[in-house]
Amino acid sequence: MTTGTVAAPAAARSGSRELVRAIDWTGAFWVASGVPALVLFSIGGIAGTAGKVAFVVWALSMMMGFLQSFTYAEIAGLFPNKSGGASIYGAAAWVRYSKIIAPLSVWCNWIAWSPVLSLGCSIAAAYILNALAPIPAADHPAVIAWVQAHASAITADSPRVMEWLAAHQGQTAQDAIAALLSTDAIAALTPAVRDWTLQTGTLGPVSYSLNSTFFIGAVLMLITFAIQHRGILSTANVQKYIALAVIIPMLIVGVVPILTGQINWSNYTPLAPIADTVGGAWTNGGWTLVLGGMFIAAWSTYAFETAICYTSEFKNPHTDTFKAILFSGLLCLLLFTLVPFTFQGVLGLEGMTAPAIVDGSGVAEALASMVHGPGWLTNVLVMLMILALMLSIMTAMAGSSRTLYQGSYDGWLPRYLSHVNEHGAPTRAMWTDLVVNLVVLAIACADATSFFFILAVSNVGYIIFNFLNLNSGWIHRIDNASVPRPWRAPNWLLAIGVIFAFVNCVFLGAGAKVWNPWALTAGVITAALIIPVFWFRHYVQDRGVFPDHMLEDLGLHAGDLDRRRAGALPYVALIVGVAVVLAANWFFQMPA
Repeated sequence: MTTGTVAAPAAARSGSRELVRAIDWTGAFWVASGVPALVLFSIGGIAGTAGKVAFVVWALSMMMGFLQSFTYAEIAGLFPNKSGGASIYGAAAWVRYSKIIAPLSVWCNWIAWSPVLSLGCSIAAAYILNALAPIPAADHPAVIAWVQAHASAITADSPRVMEWLAAHQGQTAQDAIAALLSTDAIAALTPAVRDWTLQTGTLGPVSYSLNSTFFIGAVLMLITFAIQHRGILSTANVQKYIALAVIIPMLIVGVVPILTGQINWSNYTPLAPIADTVGGAWTNGGWTLVLGGMFIAAWSTYAFETAICYTSEFKNPHTDTFKAILFSGLLCLLLFTLVPFTFQGVLGLEGMTAPAIVDGSGVAEALASMVHGPGWLTNVLVMLMILALMLSIMTAMAGSSRTLYQGSYDGWLPRYLSHVNEHGAPTRAMWTDLVVNLVVLAIACADATSFFFILAVSNVGYIIFNFLNLNSGWIHRIDNASVPRPWRAPNWLLAIGVIFAFVNCVFLGAGAKVWNPWALTAGVITAALIIPVFWFRHYVQDRGVFPDHMLEDLGLHAGDLDRRRAGALPYVALIVGVAVVLAANWFFQMPA
């Protein structure tokens, strides 16, 4: 890779450490266009947590992500020859102050982005499985026929009837018999593939399952790998058409219910968390749930920062970098605000917390109902939802693999990850993503609890990354003040980014526990895995010396790392950040 100046586009040599300058900002925009689809991952979960405040949570979180992105746009401009995104650029600021904090930023960004592959594949696989082997509805003719044929199988004095009546006060024995027969009929007529699994078990607080969804998801991952194997230009071209097929229907579904008067304004009031049942008062428990919503929403709404993962693949990084993140942010600002607002206005809290919305498998049917579409439209929307998820999966693999690649090239991660193929694709990093996510996919496919545990642990890493990188903006300003900046954020925007860094710490301390009692602990342990990984690379492979090219974009060398103009301020920021997390975790408690 050429450093110091911007290299002209050239074909990368197999085995060389070169990515190809093949795209402009529009290419990065299309690659990042998979981010809006991330709303489908947690729109139901956040509604079930934050209650009628959910649409506000999405809007506030997206606005925070948009304002934070300007810090990332500035620091990205300092490194026209690096790929991998904001974590790589932020690590270069922290390396003067701690050898371990710098790679922590890179690692936490990767553990945040990489699980999008497995989580997205699990939802997409569920759609495919529903299409190929659907579970029959209670009013399906075959279910009704089965009930009629087995009407005498359950009697009023059956223990099952007594148990059902105990759980459903005010119902009759006939109601119990009808409900139980319907349940039995659905179970009997459900295709065997829905319940098939090669292996299942538990891993600590989560389960895993090598079921049908797992194997379909694994095939989807391999398809994504095959598309990206031909490099960033091919990826951008493919994603452009998929994105148009996904974004336009999302806009239509977001706007049509508003224009046709389908919004039920009572679905937004009273504006209170789901835990509050007395007069809409905001209790400590209610605030905790809302902060839990803000915590998990950040995983989706901040994610368009992936648009600057491709700086070393831009034809003109000095102008393309800022344009890529700006226009990606504007797209996300529109969709992350509009779609949750419309969903909540039409479906209401009960509809948004239905199991099929929470696990993502029923979103297409909900979209069709919102525009009063015929049956064929539902099938079309199912296909579009699969494409939307594939779009987010491709975005994740493109960004996370380049984080691994650049982290390896700069001396943070093992050397083998810095390999690229003849098309300029970081294939070893992509294979690493694939293998890790096959393990994570087995957990995500087990049940909703395991799915959201993975999501929460992943987001612990993402909040840590955002904290470090929002603070890296002012550290770069102090330590690298003389380095030219193609775009310079206004001071007030940089200051807002610093404030949001500590606000994110509140989300981390208070919100992670909402999704799983062990999420924060597991996330910190996962983040700490960088210690042995970095130790192996830096002290075993590199003998304690960083590559000279790591800081060459800044006009610096390894010997310049002793100059710390920011003094103790970065350490103060770290201490305050940890203190805020601990204080928020202690003060905010789940409702009884």
